[in-house]
Amino acid sequence: MKYTILLALLISFNILNAHELNGIITSEENIPIVGVGVFNKTTGAHTYSNIAGYFELDDISVNDTISFYKLEYSLREIVITTNQLDTTIDIVLTKSSASLDQVVLVSKVNVLSSFASVDIKTAPVKSTQEILRKVPGLIIGQHAGGGKAEQLFLRGFDIDHGTDIAISVDGLPVNMVSHAHGQGYADMHFVIPETIENIDFGKGPYYAHKGNFNTAGYVNLSTKKNIDQNLITLEAGQFNTLRLVNLFNAIDTEFSNAYVASELVLMDGVFDAPQNFNRVNVLGRYNFNNYDDEELTISLSHFQSQWNASGQIPQRAIDTGIIGRFGAIDNTEGGNTSRSNLWLNHIKQFDEHQQLRSKVFLSNYDFELYSNFTFFLEDPINGDQIRQKENRTIIGAETVYERSFHLKNHDSQFQYEMGIGFRYDDSNDNELSHTRNRRETLNRIAFGDIDEFNGYGFVNATYKKNKFSFNPGIRIDYFKFEYTNFLATNFENRSTDAVIFSPNFNIIYAASPKLQIFTKTGIGFHSNDSRVVTAATEEKTLPSAFGIDFGAILKPINRLVINAALWSLSSEQEFVYVGDAGIVEPSGKTQRYGVDFGIRYQFTDWLYANGDVNYTYARSTDAPNGQDYIPLAPDLTSSGGVTITDLGKFSGGISYRYIKNRPANEDNSIIAQGYFVNDLNLNYTFASHWTFGIIIENLFDIEWNETQFATTTRLVNEPQPIEEITFTPGTPFFVRAKLTVTF
Repeated sequence: MKYTILLALLISFNILNAHELNGIITSEENIPIVGVGVFNKTTGAHTYSNIAGYFELDDISVNDTISFYKLEYSLREIVITTNQLDTTIDIVLTKSSASLDQVVLVSKVNVLSSFASVDIKTAPVKSTQEILRKVPGLIIGQHAGGGKAEQLFLRGFDIDHGTDIAISVDGLPVNMVSHAHGQGYADMHFVIPETIENIDFGKGPYYAHKGNFNTAGYVNLSTKKNIDQNLITLEAGQFNTLRLVNLFNAIDTEFSNAYVASELVLMDGVFDAPQNFNRVNVLGRYNFNNYDDEELTISLSHFQSQWNASGQIPQRAIDTGIIGRFGAIDNTEGGNTSRSNLWLNHIKQFDEHQQLRSKVFLSNYDFELYSNFTFFLEDPINGDQIRQKENRTIIGAETVYERSFHLKNHDSQFQYEMGIGFRYDDSNDNELSHTRNRRETLNRIAFGDIDEFNGYGFVNATYKKNKFSFNPGIRIDYFKFEYTNFLATNFENRSTDAVIFSPNFNIIYAASPKLQIFTKTGIGFHSNDSRVVTAATEEKTLPSAFGIDFGAILKPINRLVINAALWSLSSEQEFVYVGDAGIVEPSGKTQRYGVDFGIRYQFTDWLYANGDVNYTYARSTDAPNGQDYIPLAPDLTSSGGVTITDLGKFSGGISYRYIKNRPANEDNSIIAQGYFVNDLNLNYTFASHWTFGIIIENLFDIEWNETQFATTTRLVNEPQPIEEITFTPGTPFFVRAKLTVTF
């Protein structure tokens, strides 16, 4: 009898102890699905399906509830029975419209990205400019006719065009180091909005796999590896606006597919002087996946654009009747740019616990920009127009090895990734010149070649035990800066190098499937311009930033997500806009404190709402009290909207963005005006494959200033210069119609 009792106890012990569940996840078409989340709601353990659709989840017991989730697939849940322990199962997911209940709150450092991707799926971006607005708290503004990279604001930073945010597309870096116009320049216009799949982002410097410019945060866009249907879209509207988009399948076989996408944009713009803006985008993509152990994606793209711009204008020119609100002091501003990219992404799955990810990229980039920020301040006769120009080649590669282990009785897990990589920028004829009417070069201010090399390595680990996840990481970056000055009397080639270590440590406590609490700490950095650091100045070569976040994400019900965070960020060096030179230059140390709050709610299958509010207190620590404001740093911003995703034949939504008044100079004596702007889009689908839409920007036709600077300027024949706000007026009521056919 005692042996029978002992045997029963052993069997019970086995059942109650952790077991393994594994299987293959496929679509209804029997195609393996990669990246499906598998989550044990009872223990908090989770994993993802690999390129074969295979998953393996430990810490499984009888009566555990397992969720299988992926955006645009219906959520699937099963309850574990005795027969399913240590067995292989097949899971089939059904395609569905994107919904908030398809994303599960798991113990992941950047899990908020998954919820923000719902924003993209429910309300796809309507323009290239709108892509970055999907990051909660990220505000953007255009001030050069649509051809130049947008000005960015995040967590109390005026990031200019990308100084403190690392941006990439499918792993291809977007930021330009030592750029002719500004450090970290990030032009996103080579991305076709209809090709975007999802968005991955993180705020703060807490990510070992992200390097240069990752201080306020990072953004990585993922674009589609394949398309379900061919697509043609035509848009036409006010201000002679025309946009044509095409997506066509080229190959569609069992293991291979390819498509070609293109975009043409023509527009005169809202300004008195026509912009004659045009942009052409072409993307070709090939994807091979044997649904076993290997995936290869090859992408080739080309982008080119040219435009005229009306520049930033002073309020006094409007008040005195010299120009109207959409006029120009110098209507010969503008420019042209192009970028061609070839990049490869490869995944090799050795087994269920080991993976090797590699990428290689090559870009050729041209840029020429004409600006006039100060009008007749420096040259009362010819004006102060400048040309910034460069021709650049970028080469880079990265390899990351990832492995996971199950420890003890499979009740804990350890995962690590080790990566090495490099990036080399060869920028030729990098130029800043004083020009007139975009035709005549009066004198060269700076002219030379820039070579910049960045080699790096990182280790990132995650240890999961019960409800805790510990994520330590360390990164090392080596930089070699070189500048050849063509304006020197004798040959002058200067170089310097630098090394920086960037550690991080993040802790996540998954209190329940409805609540996650986290603490993040880390050090990030942005590099300085090669021309600055090789000139033996006192400016830091690789100024760092130390940050800490404490927050929580709450999902009390399947269709409601609330997130909040308190954070702090100390920066060794800022970049400040210098109006009289049209550049940004290093400044001093700063300290920021802030609060992030967001809410997302799926009212019904077809009605979705989201909103984010962000507050920051930002000050310079090197300046005396009252003189320590950081110019243009926003303290209160908000964005959100309500979207009808699929109400019969109707879809659409209304969105808003808000930024409060903020200091434009160090003593807060000049104010950059805030704004509250609404956009609207409505769509009606008919005859199955045809959709007609209306897009309205600035729905209520408010008068607002999109970008603003405190600048000292002098107009023609003015006896003395004046410092005041110069601004680019925001778009007035702007409507365009859209017709889309899929086949």
